[in-house]
Amino acid sequence: MAPSHALRCCKRAVNWIPVLFIHLVVGWSYYAYVVELCVYTIPNNEERISYLVIFHISITMFIWSYWKAIWSTPASPAKAFCLPRAEKELYEREERAERQQEILKKVARNLPVYTRTVGGAVRYCDSCQVIKPDRCHHCSTCEMCVLKMDHHCPWVNNCVGFSNYKFFILFLAYASLYCVVICATVVQYFIKFWTKQLPDTHAKFHILFLFFVAALFFISILSLLSYHLWLVGKNRTTIEAFRAPAFSNGPDKNGFSLGFSRNVAEVFGDEGKYWIFPIFSSQGDGQSFVTRLVHIDPEQANSVLQHNGKSPVNVGETSLAVPSDTQHTVDNSKEKMDEGQRDSVTVEREP
Repeated sequence: MAPSHALRCCKRAVNWIPVLFIHLVVGWSYYAYVVELCVYTIPNNEERISYLVIFHISITMFIWSYWKAIWSTPASPAKAFCLPRAEKELYEREERAERQQEILKKVARNLPVYTRTVGGAVRYCDSCQVIKPDRCHHCSTCEMCVLKMDHHCPWVNNCVGFSNYKFFILFLAYASLYCVVICATVVQYFIKFWTKQLPDTHAKFHILFLFFVAALFFISILSLLSYHLWLVGKNRTTIEAFRAPAFSNGPDKNGFSLGFSRNVAEVFGDEGKYWIFPIFSSQGDGQSFVTRLVHIDPEQANSVLQHNGKSPVNVGETSLAVPSDTQHTVDNSKEKMDEGQRDSVTVEREP
């Protein structure tokens, strides 16, 4: 037990190395920009002050969003997704996989769970002993099930998921902005040092290296930011981009897509004034998600929507969602007609 505990502690300490590296780079860039560039190199006070103001705004937003991505505790499934005591005892005593699945399906029938394994089985985590909500996955590094898990990021030493996905995207965005501010304001002095228009001083190395580092980081971060913005527009996680979520009627890569505006609002919220700040404003609880309505005809969908106070949908209209309680109403009525049909709640026409 002791060696295992010591090994686990060492592993956790090693996981902080990438985070420490980022802080060291940012700390050096702060010294190089503020001291070597603004204090020792820039002769004009107005230029120096304007550069310092812009720089400190960008680095403040960058560090704020970065720390929020690091220190936000990953959201895990609620107790409702745990097996009741009686079913749990039956599940643990049962050795046949088929019988275990029957127990899980019985419990899952009362939960907003519509995704399955590739083989059609209810997704259950033996480590956490919970039925996995839709889009939830077990992280072996964090040793827990994470709601709407996107990936485990070593640069924040944390799982990126429902609780901090907005913070992670803002971290990438403000890191890119930070690099742009550095490159745009340093470039003229970079050229002057490079062409020897300025005398060789101790600031030369810092300014030349600062420009190269900022440019390289900007290229790498911008590609990652672009990819995640594309995921937001499609309402997919990184895991779902590589492996489409499987529903009762099979895999559907657009199963959670509600249309571009609704997809963005799901991550950033309805109020645009909060989008640029690393303040949690994502919609939902991370445990239930609306899905595309596939096997229910528009007339039946309209009746369900009107029953729940929603506007009816016309053929070809997109992005119309129904609350999770409606999902069960639809599912129960459809279950009697066709057990193989989709459990879903949203009308959408994708191109």
